Amino acid sequence: MDPLRRETPLVIDVATTPVTEVYQFLVGIVTPRPIAWVTTVSPAGVVNLAPFSFFNVFGANPPVVVFSPTINRTGAKKDTLRNVEAIPEFVVHAATAEFAEQVNASSKELPHHESEIEHVGLHTTPSTKVRPPRLVEAPVAMECVVRQILPFGTGPIATNLVIGEVLTIHVSESVLGANGKPDPRKLKTVARLGGSR
Repeated sequence: MDPLRRETPLVIDVATTPVTEVYQFLVGIVTPRPIAWVTTVSPAGVVNLAPFSFFNVFGANPPVVVFSPTINRTGAKKDTLRNVEAIPEFVVHAATAEFAEQVNASSKELPHHESEIEHVGLHTTPSTKVRPPRLVEAPVAMECVVRQILPFGTGPIATNLVIGEVLTIHVSESVLGANGKPDPRKLKTVARLGGSR
């Protein structure tokens, strides 16, 4: 191809494009995206477990993580969002290749009184500083307190930015390198690369 010849790009005007189509372009462009595997707890004590691919770490002093529970396709709040609004604490776990099937299965929307923990066959143990428990099987867990929830947009797929401060980090020795720090080759996290699920 002639380096001086430029293709005419596809132009997406967000204001006039259906939101589901904008979503497909975003998730296909911003890759890979890490997955937050989040436990929260409802006021009734039901533990919720859900994956979020709109997620990242945004600082170290203080340590800050951000994830985004969207409004579901019917326009209702997902359990995770309802839970952190009522009890502003959560635990983020590393979503690893070993548990990829369970990560995917935990995205299923269950009735509010049911826990995804039992649905995917995992176990919990109490956290040290927050009310939501952490997963026994996960090699990494970060206990967090909500500092702010910022809603953006209305209706289906509208987003809510949950900003959390990390209070405690649990790391299994099995994923540490010779330097005593997490080794990505041992941790083997999975990522989102686009698609509808």
